[in-house]
Amino acid sequence: MTIELKDRMNGRTVLAMDYVLEGARRATGDASSIAPPDPEVAATARRRQFASAERRRILSAADGCKAPGEIGALLRREGIYSSQLSTWRKQRAAAERAALEPQKRGRKADPALAETRRFDQLTRENDSLRHQLAQARTIIDVQKKVCSLLGLLTDETPGGTS
Repeated sequence: MTIELKDRMNGRTVLAMDYVLEGARRATGDASSIAPPDPEVAATARRRQFASAERRRILSAADGCKAPGEIGALLRREGIYSSQLSTWRKQRAAAERAALEPQKRGRKADPALAETRRFDQLTRENDSLRHQLAQARTIIDVQKKVCSLLGLLTDETPGGTS
């Protein structure tokens, strides 16, 4: 076969393939989608998030379910799991308990400010202890010199025996 003959055959094959694809598009009713679909995929799947109003609505609907199977139907209709429903119920109960507790009056404590104050207090305490240690060492040195001047025996052993 010559190159020209191969090119003609390849051209016919390409035309036949286009004809088949066009027929398939007509059969599915998708004649306008000549462009290929976008292959871009989201990097990470996003979980569905429910607003607090949506959660309250679903919880009140679940609380109103009395007959067997109604909660299951509600879960299927809303597209949620029973574990989500139980988690939301626990969160609602915790919020109700927190709302009933007495509130502390006055300004709220600033954690950064409290940490700074604690650091300053520990620094002052450390400086005070260093000063007391220096005084104690000075007193001990003076006592050693007095003992040596008076010729008294000093107890150098840690057990207290000479």
